[in-house]
Amino acid sequence: MLKATLRSFLAHKGRLLLSALAVVLSVAFVAGSLIFSDTVTRTFDRLFASTSADVTVQPRNDLDSQIPTGATATVPASLAERLAKVDGVAATHVDAAVENATVVDSENESVGPTTGAPTIVTNWEVTERSAVELTSGREPKGGGEALLDADTAKKKHVSIGDTLTVQAQPGSFPVRIVGIATFTTTNPGAALVFLDTPTAQTKLLGSAESATSISVDAAPGVSDAQLKQRITTELGANPYDLQTSEEQAKSAAAQLGGFLDVIKYVMLGFAGIAVLVGVFLIVNTFSMLIAQRTRELGLLRALGADRRQVRRSVLTEALLLGLVGSTVGLAAGIGLALGLIKLMTAFGMNLKSTEMVLGWATPVSSYAVGVGVTFVAAYLPARRAAGVSPMAALADAEVAGVGRPLRIRAVVGAIVGAVGVAALAGCAASSTTSTAASLLGLGVVLTLIATVIAGPLLVRPVIRVLGGAFPALFGSVGRMSQRNALRNPRRTGATAAALMVGLALVGGMSVASASMTKSFDQQIDKTLGADFVIQNSNFVPFSQELTDEVRGTEGIGLVVRLRLATLAVRLPDGERIETAAAAYDPRLDDVAQVTYAQGNSAAALGDGRIGMDAKFAKEHEVRVGSTIPVEFPAGRKTELTVGALTDQGAAEGFGMRGGLFFGFGTVEKYLPNGQDSVLYVNAAPGTSADQLRSNLEKALEPYPQVQVLDQADYKDLIHDQIAVLLYLVYALLGLAIVIAVLGVVNTLALSVVERTREIGLLRAIGLARRQLRRMIRLESVVIAVFGAVLGLALGMVWGVCVQQVLALQGMKAFAVPWATIIAVVVGSAVVGIVAALLPALRASRMNVLAAIAHE
Repeated sequence: MLKATLRSFLAHKGRLLLSALAVVLSVAFVAGSLIFSDTVTRTFDRLFASTSADVTVQPRNDLDSQIPTGATATVPASLAERLAKVDGVAATHVDAAVENATVVDSENESVGPTTGAPTIVTNWEVTERSAVELTSGREPKGGGEALLDADTAKKKHVSIGDTLTVQAQPGSFPVRIVGIATFTTTNPGAALVFLDTPTAQTKLLGSAESATSISVDAAPGVSDAQLKQRITTELGANPYDLQTSEEQAKSAAAQLGGFLDVIKYVMLGFAGIAVLVGVFLIVNTFSMLIAQRTRELGLLRALGADRRQVRRSVLTEALLLGLVGSTVGLAAGIGLALGLIKLMTAFGMNLKSTEMVLGWATPVSSYAVGVGVTFVAAYLPARRAAGVSPMAALADAEVAGVGRPLRIRAVVGAIVGAVGVAALAGCAASSTTSTAASLLGLGVVLTLIATVIAGPLLVRPVIRVLGGAFPALFGSVGRMSQRNALRNPRRTGATAAALMVGLALVGGMSVASASMTKSFDQQIDKTLGADFVIQNSNFVPFSQELTDEVRGTEGIGLVVRLRLATLAVRLPDGERIETAAAAYDPRLDDVAQVTYAQGNSAAALGDGRIGMDAKFAKEHEVRVGSTIPVEFPAGRKTELTVGALTDQGAAEGFGMRGGLFFGFGTVEKYLPNGQDSVLYVNAAPGTSADQLRSNLEKALEPYPQVQVLDQADYKDLIHDQIAVLLYLVYALLGLAIVIAVLGVVNTLALSVVERTREIGLLRAIGLARRQLRRMIRLESVVIAVFGAVLGLALGMVWGVCVQQVLALQGMKAFAVPWATIIAVVVGSAVVGIVAALLPALRASRMNVLAAIAHE
């Protein structure tokens, strides 16, 4: 049996090739994501471990929120002298580094990275742990000199002697580049500007008495843990956070982990789609191969092979397919990881391909995925193969069971579908976001499974409608193509399911994104009353200097500032919530149309007052007049009285849970030295909007990081951010379509082999080659469109439920992107035509007499 199995596998290797490609794709994405993330993790672990001080003393922050406020937390610089006297301390260094500065060249172009990495302006303090070394020029001396890292200098064409402008929180100042520093280890992609320490303290932090942290080096023979304990004893009860080199490295790696997780989960998402769609392809392939080998299997049974041996033979073929696909996929995954490393290098993160990490988990995961998928997918066809009777050797019949009734599928599909529909209905009726989201996830999974199970039941009614016009348009060729698609509902359903999965995802996310876009548009139309909004595209704060520049612009009538603050609130129901709040100038109502359920802006923006979303307040037993304990960074605590409740409802959609807001007096008292995130601007009487825009753009030329946006521009900005998610979904769709095309090609190719004698007879009685090719193309088109219709219908149901979840966050508008839906259906027809090209060409080239004689 083993010899027969190996010969069978080699005999059908061409037919198994497309199934193997699905395995290769899924394994490649799994292996590539693991190799890339392991490589980046190890690279940065080495960087952080080699550059962190033995002990770092920095400001304590008990809040985990990452919302940028622009405020720089500091410690007293005099702490360095005090710690230098601690037993076991070899040296201390003052650190003065900020990431909220912008650096521009003489053309007012930013020299910072465009990849999202920060621009770091820091003091030049060289130690044996430094990540950079001076490679040309000299060290900076005095307030007008600076160093620049070599990578940024090369990319931005900056040379020694050039002048840059640093826009820091206290104000802007020019520096002349007097040297170039080169990384001795991995460049994380940031742009680095180095100043001498006194200049960094005064120009970046606003005081020569401040530092962002104190680095402490241990004397020989003193461990990091011992040194940390001694410093803790010296400082006693203190507001500082102490971290050893190892703890500092872990903390930095954890922050980097968010970036790595995005890449890893995106790639694993691609792998998941490849696996899911590949399962349908493999099931279809093995089912058709077994149907074509009915006589062969019957002969094996007649010669003495029992059911278990036949089943084992088919599963062994699947195992071989999985091993080959996994091996090729692992190699492709290494290539994919190498490509990602090169891509990151092009974006400024200088990873070395020679340091690629191939851990034991990568090949284990790769083979587990590849072999597991093929083994599971081939199990049902293998069971059918085991059921072939020895009498099948005497007849030209398909495998027993292929034409059996679909009653079991109908029952199982109905039960699973009913539970899935109930979950989606519960999602639509739920009044809490967490419950609705959980029911949505359950409903999506169950309805997808139910549709796959019941798909063959829908083949005949749906394809009769979709192909109803074929006989009238294409005559007998059209009638035969429709009947071919109806001949085996299981096969047609499995082939279409591969395309259905991707299109269901696209349909659902398209409806969700269109609804989000419409909701934000309505919210902007409803609430934004300012002529212009000035902000960064990524919402990063800017300096007071820029705010002053806007206020001094000709034609300005009113400027209302928005500043963000991180905080924690203790609510009456006992829950402690960390979130972000917005602080506004008193004349908020002149630039925004806020709807209040209770109170007004004056009551919310006054000293000691706070406003919040009415729904959030009701959930947590808060009323107007309630006193809420509030904790700001650096341990600053106070109590604020609820002065107003709003009916806006969409605040949480912006990542600000509870829609908390208060006046500028509060934020400046408890979060000093913060920076403005948004300016709402109205024109003065007699100044047109166009004229004010021109004046603002001219005044803000030195500040390339900010944008001047009117209402239409602001909508476009929101649309672009939503589109990023949609582009990812389209990429997943592209992968699903590639594998679905493989599935249609495989099905048609095997179907052509299966119908060789039939095709020969058709050709013998007068069917032209062109008519034969058209028949196969029409069959492919109707199968692809069937999958598209099924997927889009399911996806739109999901989209409606996603919109209900969004409505709980205040995004209540509903929209269906009909243009996208129609384009997808038309595209599916094109996919069907493309997938049929090779099978149709092969069928038309058959020798008529050989085809008629085919067994």
